Amino acid sequence: MEKISVAVRFRPPTTAAPAADQSPSSTGGDREWRVDDDTRITLLHRSAPVPGASFAFDHVFDGAATNERIYGVLVRSLIRAAVDGFNGTAFAYGQTSSGKTFTMNGSGDHPGIIPLAVRDVFDTAREVSDREFLIRVSYMEIYNEEINDLLTLGSEKLPIHESLERGVYVSGLREEIVNSAEQVFKLLELGEERIAKTGAGGVRLKEGKHINKSLMILGNVINKLSENGKQRGHIPYRDSKLTRILQPALGGNAKTSIICTAAPEEIHVEETRGTLQFASRAKCVSNCAQVNEILTDAALLKRQKQEIEELRKKLQGSHSEVLEQVILKQRNDMHKSELERDRLAMELDEERRLRETLEHRLAEQQKMLDGISNTSISPDQFTDSIQFESLKTPTSKERPAEFVASRANYSKDVEFSPIPENLGTVADEDLWMQLNKGCVTDLEMLEMTPGFKCATSLADDKASVATPDEEPIDARCQRLEKDCTADRQQLEDSKAWRAALEEERDTLKRENSSLLDALAKARQDADRLVADRLEALRELDMEKSRMDELKQEIKLFSQAFSLRQGQLTSLYTKSKAIVENCKTSQLALP
Repeated sequence: MEKISVAVRFRPPTTAAPAADQSPSSTGGDREWRVDDDTRITLLHRSAPVPGASFAFDHVFDGAATNERIYGVLVRSLIRAAVDGFNGTAFAYGQTSSGKTFTMNGSGDHPGIIPLAVRDVFDTAREVSDREFLIRVSYMEIYNEEINDLLTLGSEKLPIHESLERGVYVSGLREEIVNSAEQVFKLLELGEERIAKTGAGGVRLKEGKHINKSLMILGNVINKLSENGKQRGHIPYRDSKLTRILQPALGGNAKTSIICTAAPEEIHVEETRGTLQFASRAKCVSNCAQVNEILTDAALLKRQKQEIEELRKKLQGSHSEVLEQVILKQRNDMHKSELERDRLAMELDEERRLRETLEHRLAEQQKMLDGISNTSISPDQFTDSIQFESLKTPTSKERPAEFVASRANYSKDVEFSPIPENLGTVADEDLWMQLNKGCVTDLEMLEMTPGFKCATSLADDKASVATPDEEPIDARCQRLEKDCTADRQQLEDSKAWRAALEEERDTLKRENSSLLDALAKARQDADRLVADRLEALRELDMEKSRMDELKQEIKLFSQAFSLRQGQLTSLYTKSKAIVENCKTSQLALP
């Protein structure tokens, strides 16, 4: 909680006065205002203080004070606080022709609080290197209890809303993003062309009524806020648009400075007294300003980094450099372990893909071997030991069972199987009759092997049954078997390497887990050190408080001792005087 900063400014008198003295006391007449020590002002009547007419404030400025000085004392701190995230409000209050417009707007040679604050906002933002700022400006007026946006052409009356995120705000108010003070001044100039001004009959009276109502409600709000908490009743913020908009600045979440302007002439004494009474009540109002922030992921990450840096500084301040080095080393080791784990995971994936490729190659080669085994003919079936892959009998048509001609039983014996000595290239009817002992059958029903060649022709076609690359089948089989053996050995080696990598990965996981445990323990130690340091600071503060109390008691005892000593000295002096008087009386007796 902090009090509202309240200052009073007297404008220079309008009557003729010596140039060297422009204080409120130089206005002539029976009653005048006197400024004491720049913090107190008193009403004098014929140079004598008027009872109940002395007021104390944070600052009191006479007619010689400049706008720049007033800004530096009251408003510059608000700009710094606004850049740091606080709400800031500065407004002027006073009677007509007391200097409000000059104080806020100024003139060409003497800029007021508004232009000085605008330039200071951008200058302060440029000085902050660790943050970025988005500056927006809006401009509105309250005219006859209606809110008008001075940056738009429309005449729509804007309502006042309230939310948990934004607090009290004017809905629909245009906000312009600006990058320089000159852009702000152009917008303010544009708004000054659109301020509602009218001289129609009866309108001025209506304006005066609304203005008086707003000021009266503002005074009531200040009165309620200045009362004690137990006696404070309902605060009528909603009775006026002005007080509703100023609600955060009056007893809310803001840092507030009020500049009360006053006229020094005797004719304005009562109006000035009312202004000073308002300022006195406003000085009793307390606000509770808090930093406004919206946390995004990036902002949260930035805050965590700042907290880590602050913790590191605290650790360094607690003489824990060794622990800091241990934490840093463990953090680096953990980072290396994570990188090694990622590398092993990538190698495992590569090994898995390689193993799948090898298995696929082995399967393809096994299929090729199976195909060669199925299509090959044993060499001992023929006298020339030639493999006849092309001699396989083509698929014949299905025939009824009674198609096959039966032989005699003795034909099963080799001795009784007459084989002709000479074989032609084509089986004819005479050959069939010789093989079947004269049994006649219908040769048209049989499906003979076409183009059956004898041994003499098979030797000539040896090259035609070889592999397409003219590699012998045996050599090819041996080569494929060697390839399969090598691939199997490579697969076994890959499996062994994978097992070793998995074991190394598990080892790194265990080391990572131990590092995390050590880091957690180190953090606990750091937290314990910070807690011990805070406890030591609290004990130190308590000792300081006890020392201050002891000093206060010693001071009180000294004061009491000095008072007692003074009393004893006075008593001794009086006693001595009495004794001297008695001696003098005795000497004077005859």
